[in-house]
Amino acid sequence: MLSTREAPVVTATDRQGLRLLISGRDATALNQMKTISQSLPNLQVSTRLVSNGHTDPLYGLEHMPDLLLLHVSHLWREELAALLLHPLKERPPLLVCGPLDEREGMRLAMQAGARDFLPEPVKPEELQAALGRMQMEARAERGNEGKLIAVMNAKGGSGASMLACNLAHQLSNQGGRTLLLDLDLQFGSVGHSLDVQSTHSPMEVLQQADTLDSIALRGFCSHYSPTLHVLGGRTDELCLQQDVRLEQLENLLRLARSSYDWVVVDLPRQIDHLTGISLEQADRIYIVLQQSLSHLKDGTRLTRILRDDLGVSSSRLQVVVNRYNKTSPVTLKDVTEALRCTEVHKLPNDFAVVSESLNTGVPLERHAPRSAINLALRELSQNLIGIEACEQSLLKRTFGRLFGG
Repeated sequence: MLSTREAPVVTATDRQGLRLLISGRDATALNQMKTISQSLPNLQVSTRLVSNGHTDPLYGLEHMPDLLLLHVSHLWREELAALLLHPLKERPPLLVCGPLDEREGMRLAMQAGARDFLPEPVKPEELQAALGRMQMEARAERGNEGKLIAVMNAKGGSGASMLACNLAHQLSNQGGRTLLLDLDLQFGSVGHSLDVQSTHSPMEVLQQADTLDSIALRGFCSHYSPTLHVLGGRTDELCLQQDVRLEQLENLLRLARSSYDWVVVDLPRQIDHLTGISLEQADRIYIVLQQSLSHLKDGTRLTRILRDDLGVSSSRLQVVVNRYNKTSPVTLKDVTEALRCTEVHKLPNDFAVVSESLNTGVPLERHAPRSAINLALRELSQNLIGIEACEQSLLKRTFGRLFGG
């Protein structure tokens, strides 16, 4: 009989993930590829073990998948020919792997619409990369837009780059494919914070943004992981912001949002045409400051400019107090009143942990997952995604039962 075993992946996103069907006659190969595929977010994975005389991997399906990963068998001619019998518009994007004859098999696979072929043994990183490209293409074709998150210091050195890097890493683990974009064209540091070497700069991409597609954009980026790509500055070139036209940045942001689930932009502390268009398009803006009078004054001025001069609604503005100290003379009440915000996010003062993380280029989720600063960042990303934390400590549950809290 023809058996289908569903194994949907629960993703931390408010958009339904693409449905990937892995079909073939080798149960061991299907399980291995399912395990590899499930590491990618926004992908609902199911397997179909074909164990009868049928050769069509799409035979009898009630709902067509968004993507098809076909592990061909010794019957690869019949399996690919069966796909060719389906109208072109009804065939999902195809990825082929397995024992395929190089010449005739590749020709049939291309005719069936295969985007790529992976020889055996399949390498996990190659399969993830191929599926990632297919996800990007599918998102671009559907016109889905990812969320744009802007991060900016109220005063220099407040910790915006640290927040942007770690927020992007958290989102890539939980929320989907993420692009970390450094728009500090002269002194950007996100590449160092994640220990990635930038081979291309944002300036190169901006100058070609009107001619790029999702695959080309991905090629310009450095890949920290299959789900986190970085576009940061290079130390060997001088970039002047006046050399960037407004429409170039608009094109880049539009392409990035159509290619990724999340676009996290680390902005320099200034108001110009680059930061202006980024702030205007951002779904959420995080203003980072610390507890001092100078930070408070600059934060008040910045938020006033954003609201009154740029027309940013208060619902899109979020204030983050970094290195929070409850004994500081500048209290959270002072911050909320001065910046006219109803809620303030607190990041605890874990200076040593953060310094080690930045110096080694290892994000906090990997460097110190149980640290107070990382737990606060994780909660911040979960709030952004829209997830309510489902785990409570034993102490909190006990207090809740005893006191009705």
